[in-house]
Amino acid sequence: MAQEKVFPMTLAGKEKLEQELEQLKTVKRKEVVERIKIARSFGDLSENSEYDSAKEEQAFVEGRITTLENMIRNAKIIEEDELSGDVVTLGRTVTFVELPDGEEESYTIVGSAEADPFEGKISNDSPIAKSLLGKKVDDEVSVQTPGGEMLVKITNIK
Repeated sequence: MAQEKVFPMTLAGKEKLEQELEQLKTVKRKEVVERIKIARSFGDLSENSEYDSAKEEQAFVEGRITTLENMIRNAKIIEEDELSGDVVTLGRTVTFVELPDGEEESYTIVGSAEADPFEGKISNDSPIAKSLLGKKVDDEVSVQTPGGEMLVKITNIK
């Protein structure tokens, strides 16, 4: 049997996934079932776009529930003592500046399950995070991005 993927995440990240799972199971699932019932009442299912839409949403919801259950079951919580030291690791926030004269940027490196670039949380599987992991303050790091290579200098790790 193949080994399941481990999902590293913070405790807060796991709790957020658990809340989403609960919402999907207790609220969203019931809403979709109700939409399907209503759509069935419209008659001929072969030409019923409301029914098709509700069934597609049901498939999405059930797929997301399965995904979340798997991520929660295989979560590896990043402990606070793993966040100490002066090295970029999972769960740490790293600040860097693009050389020669770029703006300062900060990102928290998290597991793929809780990545959200709009909140400044990038996946440990992303090109930027892969380049920064294991580095220290004042290290200059070459980062491969979809837009090409960039050179950054780490200014802070917390």
